[in-house]
Amino acid sequence: MKTLRKYVGYRTLKTAIGAALAIIIAEYIGLSYAVSAGVITVLSVQSTKRKSIDIAIRRLGSTTLAIIVAVVVFLLMGYSAVSFGVYLLIFIPVAAALNLNDGIVPSTVLVTHLLVEESVALSWILNEYGILIVGAGIALLFNIYMPSVEKDIKEAQKDVERLFKKILASFSEDILSQSVNIEEEKMFKELDATLTRGFEKAHRLSSNYLSESFLYYVRYMEMRIKQYEILKQMREVLGRVDSYYEQNRLVASLTELVAHQYNELNTARELMEDLHCYMELFRNQDLPKTREEFENRASLYQYVRDLQTLLEIKKEFADSLTEYDKKTFWKKEDAV
Repeated sequence: MKTLRKYVGYRTLKTAIGAALAIIIAEYIGLSYAVSAGVITVLSVQSTKRKSIDIAIRRLGSTTLAIIVAVVVFLLMGYSAVSFGVYLLIFIPVAAALNLNDGIVPSTVLVTHLLVEESVALSWILNEYGILIVGAGIALLFNIYMPSVEKDIKEAQKDVERLFKKILASFSEDILSQSVNIEEEKMFKELDATLTRGFEKAHRLSSNYLSESFLYYVRYMEMRIKQYEILKQMREVLGRVDSYYEQNRLVASLTELVAHQYNELNTARELMEDLHCYMELFRNQDLPKTREEFENRASLYQYVRDLQTLLEIKKEFADSLTEYDKKTFWKKEDAV
């Protein structure tokens, strides 16, 4: 069953059932070339609601354009292979110019019916519109219901928060030991994969609603992706910290504090204040006495600056949230 589910997904199931249903309905209401309704359904089933509605509108526009061009060409040149070629020479560039590329193939399939019947009578034109409405309509109907991936996104969020905390805690240990934990590479790979998966699911969820109700998750994942890039820079800088001084203890303590308070609901304002206090301690300390101490302190200072950027990204995200976002998504039971 798991193997079958791997190859037969939800969209495949919708497409198969929808195509069969479209053909049955088209035959039931007496449309000629009813099979074409199934083909249009196959071409119209999309992964998101927004895309489905967009495709349906484009199909209607491209079909109208195709029929107008076909009627003019067939009346002037007759019903032949040459006239069909002329139709394509006119229709395809115009459809592309009007951004109706998605409808070129299904619209042309409908036009071939007029060519085969050698007629552009109103009854045949209405038949083609009927096929389009049934095919695209069934696809649109099947796309109204989309399985929610919100639960998966929340799980991805928890994993992201856990991995960020784990990596920062590991950084704190690195600073004290002047060595990089080899397990961090595995954590970074897992975090990268989780962010990619979470962003894709967030984007899909947001696209399934015509309002911007779930845009929060997209913005959240974008924010964490930016922080992930900073996190990689911080690890690179830590590779240059190879001696222990008083500053190591201060920066390790600061990193541990950030790791401890790192979660979705933290606006980073208090952490920013703590960081400024640590920066002030840095400035008030005695100047380095050796070149080695100077280089070590410079690396730690760069690390703290990157940590500051990490917190600023979160603060900007928190400041950009609407009251709706905070009320809907920032619930205490969601904290990790």
